[in-house]
Amino acid sequence: MVERIVEVARRLAEEVLLPDAEAVDVADRVPEAHLAALDAAGVTGLAARSPTLADRVDVTAALAGGCLATAFVWLQHQGALGPVAAARGPVAAFAPDLAAGRLRAGVVVTAVHGPDPLRLAGPPGDRRLDGRARWVSAWGSAALFRVAARDPDGAVVTALVDVGPGMRAESARLVAANASATVTLAFEDVPVPEDRIIERVDADAWAAADAAGLAGNGALALGVAGRAAAELGSPAIAADVAAARDALLGAGVQGLPAARAACSALAVRAASALAVHDGGAGVLRGSRSDRLLREAHLLVGFGSRPAIRAALLERLGA
Repeated sequence: MVERIVEVARRLAEEVLLPDAEAVDVADRVPEAHLAALDAAGVTGLAARSPTLADRVDVTAALAGGCLATAFVWLQHQGALGPVAAARGPVAAFAPDLAAGRLRAGVVVTAVHGPDPLRLAGPPGDRRLDGRARWVSAWGSAALFRVAARDPDGAVVTALVDVGPGMRAESARLVAANASATVTLAFEDVPVPEDRIIERVDADAWAAADAAGLAGNGALALGVAGRAAAELGSPAIAADVAAARDALLGAGVQGLPAARAACSALAVRAASALAVHDGGAGVLRGSRSDRLLREAHLLVGFGSRPAIRAALLERLGA
């Protein structure tokens, strides 16, 4: 299945996701039918099969080119499934149900930095989560979250946590892909059983892994740019998308922020070109130009880092 998973994703994007994209754009949640189609085709379980970076990027881009909100939710699920499938402890038992879509998951991994990170405290057997995390997607559909928090020694602990009491969500109204059901999530004395711990790493190791993992989110922008190029029928922009993909795949850790910025800038340019092409029809709310422009807008900020923003601002002449 891994050998042909990219073509499967592209077919699903064209046949299942894209026809609903405008309807999902105004919805509050990704349709279960979209996720079920990914389940049935084996795309949900991709991260459990140790895919290549090229496969991960190409599948993500294909799904984003069909329906960005669905791609968001799928990508968050991958961020939980991969580490759980690779875990050596009891938590790995959740991998088969996650891979099949019988359980849906998301990630809470952006709140380990800053002056007030998410905290995991207490002795083994009585660990508790406290704090707040922004940009948590799949609220309402995910039954579990892979949560990253700082322990009293400053290390980063990740755990698979049930959605339940002690969690409070505040909706974040996004400019696009609002059906990803993205929230700010507060944790208050949420228990974390010892058998749900995935790993514990020092802060430097966490930061290094985070820096090395930036390519995946760049693929979302490639998907939006590729869709705009296809709608335009523009070989020139399609060639730019292919070149940006190759640069993203070939970038080392130091080059990834610039490669990510290039993908986001290309999405803005491609969507803008489509808006020009569509003319007056493109200024109507709910048009393809409207949706893709807003998606490109979202992706210049989503998953960003200071180095990515600096590279983007330089590209935009700021």
